[in-house]
Amino acid sequence: MVRKQPTIADVARLAGVSRTSVSFALNNRPGIAEETKQRILAAAAELGWKPSRPARALSLGKAGAFGLVLTREPEDIGADPFFPAFIAGVEAALGERGDGLMVHVTTPDREQAVYERLAADRRVDGVLLTDLRHDDPRPGLVRRLGLPAVVVGQSEWGDGLTSVSLDDRPAYVAAVRRLAELGHRRIAHVEGPRTFRHAHRRRMAWEETLRDLGLPVGPVLPGGFTAEGGARATRELLGLAEPPTAIVYGNDLAATAGLSVAQELGVPVPERLSVIGYDDTPLTRYTHPPLSSARADARAWGQAAARALDGVLAGEEVAHVVLPPAEFVPRASIGPAPRP
Repeated sequence: MVRKQPTIADVARLAGVSRTSVSFALNNRPGIAEETKQRILAAAAELGWKPSRPARALSLGKAGAFGLVLTREPEDIGADPFFPAFIAGVEAALGERGDGLMVHVTTPDREQAVYERLAADRRVDGVLLTDLRHDDPRPGLVRRLGLPAVVVGQSEWGDGLTSVSLDDRPAYVAAVRRLAELGHRRIAHVEGPRTFRHAHRRRMAWEETLRDLGLPVGPVLPGGFTAEGGARATRELLGLAEPPTAIVYGNDLAATAGLSVAQELGVPVPERLSVIGYDDTPLTRYTHPPLSSARADARAWGQAAARALDGVLAGEEVAHVVLPPAEFVPRASIGPAPRP
């Protein structure tokens, strides 16, 4: 015979109190004597009863979840190693109390409707805003909807919302300077989506460092943070009359594809071409040769963003959180510039 699961009514009956008192005790709410609270907790322990997460969230007026809306192609999200690590960090912070993360993948034309539905249905307690774009409407939109939010990016991108930022510029500056020290003079860049502010920020770091060094601003092509984009751009760059001797990519995915194209075309790395990625994903250690990259701790970024949103929901004055900057990690994919 299947044993019946205990209910809140069973706990109330054993402790000799009302169901409301049980709810107050389990949610640590005021208005109940300490002796009564301990009696309720003992009754719950004796019966082996725990409140369900949805019921507990309902009693507290909470959804028990954060939202993350991604306006990208689903296959791009699956291939981009940043998001699994970032989401793991968010889940690690939320998992400490049994809450979860609700991820929505949508298209630009449906993005606003998704946020409106999340707010109207109270499906989430707050949202994390990633992939901030130029003239991004989302900071203003979540304010109008009364939806608590934290921006994952620079503070100036969030229109006054709390932000959690990680500066990627120092890694780009260090990478370009290291290439210049190795004698490279034609240093190309394969950038991410031009609508993304962080992709533009990385391009500007590359461009400004070349100018500071008195070097020509080499060719720049779109890669879109994808393997296909990285491969296509690399093939075009290596087909130039004067191909670059080094390429700095917007992320590791594009750089890994570029590395493969170079090998396919018989361009040895690093003897004739130096290659640098960004994100320092685990795959970088196992490419041939191992890929130079920039280390940005996406998992820690996710944890910090979730904790910042927790603070916002608690009504705290959460300062903008600044994480340690990305760090350039040189490996065997870079070497001295080839002799003419």
